[in-house]
Amino acid sequence: MTQDLTQMTAAQLGRLYAKGKASPVEAIKAVLARSEKINPILNAFCRVDGEAALAQARASERRWKKGKPLSAIDGVAVSIKELVRVKGWPASMGSKLTDKTPSDADAPAVARLREAGAIVFAQSTSSEFGHKGVTDTPLHGVTRNPWNPAMTPGGSSGGAGAAVAAGLGPLAIGTDGGGSVRIPSSFNGLVGIKATFGRVPAWPPSMTGELSNTGPMCRTALDCALMLNAISRNDPRDAFALPADDTNYAKAIDGKLKKLKVGFVLRFGDHPLDIEVAALVTKAAKQFEKLGCKVEEVDAPPFPHGEAGKSFVTQWLTNSARLLEIYPEARHGEFDPNLLAGAKAALGRYGVQDVVAAFAIRREVAVAWNLFFEKYDFLLTPTVAVQPFAVLQNWPDGLDGKPNMMWSPYTATFNLTRHPAASVPCGLSSAGLPVGLQIVAGHFKDAAVLALAGAYAAAHPLDFPVLPETP
Repeated sequence: MTQDLTQMTAAQLGRLYAKGKASPVEAIKAVLARSEKINPILNAFCRVDGEAALAQARASERRWKKGKPLSAIDGVAVSIKELVRVKGWPASMGSKLTDKTPSDADAPAVARLREAGAIVFAQSTSSEFGHKGVTDTPLHGVTRNPWNPAMTPGGSSGGAGAAVAAGLGPLAIGTDGGGSVRIPSSFNGLVGIKATFGRVPAWPPSMTGELSNTGPMCRTALDCALMLNAISRNDPRDAFALPADDTNYAKAIDGKLKKLKVGFVLRFGDHPLDIEVAALVTKAAKQFEKLGCKVEEVDAPPFPHGEAGKSFVTQWLTNSARLLEIYPEARHGEFDPNLLAGAKAALGRYGVQDVVAAFAIRREVAVAWNLFFEKYDFLLTPTVAVQPFAVLQNWPDGLDGKPNMMWSPYTATFNLTRHPAASVPCGLSSAGLPVGLQIVAGHFKDAAVLALAGAYAAAHPLDFPVLPETP
């Protein structure tokens, strides 16, 4: 039977290339053909550059034939979220208002991926300026979930998540200012990691400032590790980049997991929690005992979640309000109404002292979690409190029929604290929709987070959906 190269992981493709059993040209042609048929259903990509991709694939094929690949992901297709600069493509930011002049330089992650030989072939959709946890924009329309196209893939890296789950390239770059790698990873059944802040250099600076991170989204922890080997290299354009280190993440995640103490927190404050999400995550937490962990249930996070959430929202909305100054008032009606409402609310709600207080609380939250990680090696939580919900909704419906605005309480805390956090799939709901488990650890323990995610995922594999193709 002919192998379907679109369903291969990056690691699997690399092994096939090395043995001469497949080629980068064959693989990218398969991905491009599948994208042509599937993307009209999902709207995961706003740009596909097939001609350039084929040229990159031919160059990669020559390297593999000579036995001189640039890395283990040489010749593997990768999509880039539209908030991340790609030379020759406009940085559209999911907005009608942005300058659509092609970028004159790659962002650090894109540059490093090219140096590793990865094939940069498509630009994935995002919510406008990455401002919300679902993916639809006035510019590109609605992005859908491959597990059920009536549902959202999450956001803001929703296009990236939908693409990888649907077999439109095994690697994707997302960004995460409050969960935007982890939320769509949860909703699409992927492994996605927000590494320690500064581990993956970024440029130009994000609108969300020091909350924002760039990260990999893949089907496996190993593929995330292979991406981190490339994109974690230092770049002088990032003023907050961590010093370069020599970690080989692909090797580091193979370590033995013994005598690890894990704290499991089911709730961050008083918020609705889907009963199936709670059951699947609780079951998964218990199964970590089989991986060499001692799991201890913790009643509450070490810092009041309401205060942490207030700090995050203050920073997020005041950052968003800058857009009202950058773009002329006459065009403000072209913004996503949700983005415009939040930015306007920030102008009337927050003053200088509110922002100063938010940063003070942020420091306190980080210290509290640092002390938590002195006691525990890892933290487990749900990634998201709900299952994927219907497209064209900014929030899921609550039990009272009103919008549930507290549907994602778990992720943003670790943007405040800068700790590494990953989402790993922990099962499917009765509706056949993925549920994610969040794994967090102390600063700089990125490889350890991926190792634990990989060990769990290997013991609990997920079969990805096969979508009907467009006629």
